[in-house]
Amino acid sequence: MWTALVFVPAALCEIGGCFAFWAWARLGRSVLWLLPGSAALVVFGWLLTLAPASSAGRAYAAYGGVYILTSLLWSVWVEGVRPDRSDLAGAGVALVGAAIILFGPHGPKPP
Repeated sequence: MWTALVFVPAALCEIGGCFAFWAWARLGRSVLWLLPGSAALVVFGWLLTLAPASSAGRAYAAYGGVYILTSLLWSVWVEGVRPDRSDLAGAGVALVGAAIILFGPHGPKPP
């Protein structure tokens, strides 16, 4: 449960921050979009430090599955683009992979 409370808002911050840059560079929006976009990316980085993983690499790898699903939901909510079956299947595979990485048995922590 804690994982979702960390990864979902982290994904929204990362996607929102990156979208602000996209909006400025590709959609011709004001350069002021970069201010909240940059702040969102800083919050994203902080949130990932709260992930319940034994190493940063595992946290980032497991987060990737949540990011993929959240990105597809963003495309629906913000851009009005519906994911197709391939998108949903890929997100499912990524979430299974994320769960294996996060919750699977791992050897001892490095010193």
